[in-house]
Amino acid sequence: MSLTIYGIPASRAVRPLWAATELGLDFHHVKLSYQGGGNRTPAFLAINPNGRVPAVVDARPEGDVVVWESMACALYIARHHGEADGVSITPATAREDAEALRWSFWAMTETETDALTVLMHRMVMPEERRKPDLAAAAERRLAVPLRVIEQHLQGQKDAGQSFLAAARFTVTDLCAASVLNWARPSRTLMAEHPLTHDWILRCMARPAYVQVREFD
Repeated sequence: MSLTIYGIPASRAVRPLWAATELGLDFHHVKLSYQGGGNRTPAFLAINPNGRVPAVVDARPEGDVVVWESMACALYIARHHGEADGVSITPATAREDAEALRWSFWAMTETETDALTVLMHRMVMPEERRKPDLAAAAERRLAVPLRVIEQHLQGQKDAGQSFLAAARFTVTDLCAASVLNWARPSRTLMAEHPLTHDWILRCMARPAYVQVREFD
């Protein structure tokens, strides 16, 4: 068992946990929460000096490899623990690898902040603490990047491919959908971007994702 993954599914650690589960890997899961100070102990700060989950430690013959930042963790696991066989979530071609990189970075830079705002102020926070105006502003901003992914999914559909990088589900979909899923409480955005909504639902219905959500 070479992989150790720190974090809980109710955090960005869902990404490396999901990737490892999709690949059927045998890994050690340290259920370290971002609450309660467990991520600020000297032992964990030696792994990730930022004091954030997730973190991945890969015990390799040449020495331990430490990865943090959730997208980096998921991409690393897919690249170094999966088979580039055109079947698994691992990119099998240069194009698929490029799609994984660009959509993962895109999801973080173009959508994550606003998607999290929608999630918190439309669903997660107690109703008396929600600020609908913040959610509405975030939804207006999200409409721009969602048009981008909607157009891409239409192009993929026209080419006979059901996912972002290929006909099959890959780490590209895992990374991007793990962010855009936070925007699902916005009925307006989902209705206006039906291909994106359908794609998110298909990703979230993956048995590996369902299994990870039950880890807690």
